[in-house]
Amino acid sequence: MTLLIHVLACAFGLGSWVAVNGLWVELPLIVNTLPEGWELPSYLTVIIQLANLGPLLVTFMHKLYPGRLKESGVIYSILSIGILACILLTFFWQETTIVAGAPHSTAFFIITFFLSLVDCTSSVTFLPFMMQLPAKYITTYFIGEGLSGFIPGVVALAQGVGVAKCVNTSTNLTDENMWYLQTEYLPPNFSTEVFFVFLAAMMFVSLSAFIALNKLPRTFELSSENLVTDTVPSVSSGLENPGAETNQGSEKSHGREAAQSGSLQAKHSMYQLSFIYFLVVWVNGATNGLLPSVQTYSCMPYGNLAYHLSAALASVANPVACTIAMFFQNRSLVFLGLLAVLGTGFGSYNMAMAAMSPCPLLQGSAAGEAIIVLSWLLFTGTLSYVKVMVGVILRDRSHSALVWCGAAAQMGSLVGSITMFPLVNIYRLFKSGDFCNTECPL
Repeated sequence: MTLLIHVLACAFGLGSWVAVNGLWVELPLIVNTLPEGWELPSYLTVIIQLANLGPLLVTFMHKLYPGRLKESGVIYSILSIGILACILLTFFWQETTIVAGAPHSTAFFIITFFLSLVDCTSSVTFLPFMMQLPAKYITTYFIGEGLSGFIPGVVALAQGVGVAKCVNTSTNLTDENMWYLQTEYLPPNFSTEVFFVFLAAMMFVSLSAFIALNKLPRTFELSSENLVTDTVPSVSSGLENPGAETNQGSEKSHGREAAQSGSLQAKHSMYQLSFIYFLVVWVNGATNGLLPSVQTYSCMPYGNLAYHLSAALASVANPVACTIAMFFQNRSLVFLGLLAVLGTGFGSYNMAMAAMSPCPLLQGSAAGEAIIVLSWLLFTGTLSYVKVMVGVILRDRSHSALVWCGAAAQMGSLVGSITMFPLVNIYRLFKSGDFCNTECPL
């Protein structure tokens, strides 16, 4: 019975952020089809932030009507919506409508909003439900939560990306053929529609696991063995709702906080706390808003393969970095500050290449492609480790510290995405190009 519950808890965690993570790793194939093109990620970052209305609504319901809102009913609803939304994406993700005289991917945006609503709301419903079980099962749930980012990244790598080639195409103007080069992408190993079906299947697995967990009798005998230590932080990934860390930490450490609160609070001065919260705001702003908005401009000039590898490997790097943080924890603020500076350096390089688009450094060379992929990988990995460790530090400090951590993380994510949206879509500071028709100086 114990092993079965561990498996169900892990499978349940798969549904936490799989939809948003899946959309993000699939963008290298989507941006070549939808009319927004390279601007598409900047739209998604804002949509994901707007979807935080879901957890806000759940929080207000708990405050206004304590005990009236049942997590199980909300979970049934959001997982069902997630499955339906993934299925709808399969059929309508390419549908466009004319808005303000230009075609826009309204169907894709609306469905993406509901998928983001599902994932954001999972942060304030999945964990409270898991709190009904012993702590060792929560640890397994966190492993499943990490796999919700890892598995889509691996599947995206297996999917591959269409190789671009230049094809001579002619048009007939005034009885005279005009020839020009057109970029043509060869198909990937399997289509975007199949990938969306896979996401729906993962959501269905999560729903099935939840049904089984919810039906289990609460009188079953529990093993005292732990698969992993109970001090595991969350390993959720992608453009996550940082408020999830607030719930995990507050609930898991609630029992020991009363005895430790006084001594732990004395460990950090006001300046140190200010630095910690600055790290929270900056790291979440960079990873959830600033850099994702311009990833296309940073990677696409090097080719579709570079963008594909950057998105997929970054999605894998996030849960890997969080897993490392489970077993190798370094709470030194000096170390975390230096790591944040290192990650910011990689992010600065990515941003600089986006600003130079469509002619970044080393364009057209294997070295340029390798550097941009490695830079995105290290940017995500280093800042993910910092994000987890500052959450661990504040979790062990007090409940209110975690509440402010969630608020600071959300503020950073929101400010980052809102800041980049007008720069990309209104002022157009970043320029897109074409694989075959962009001429860059040597």
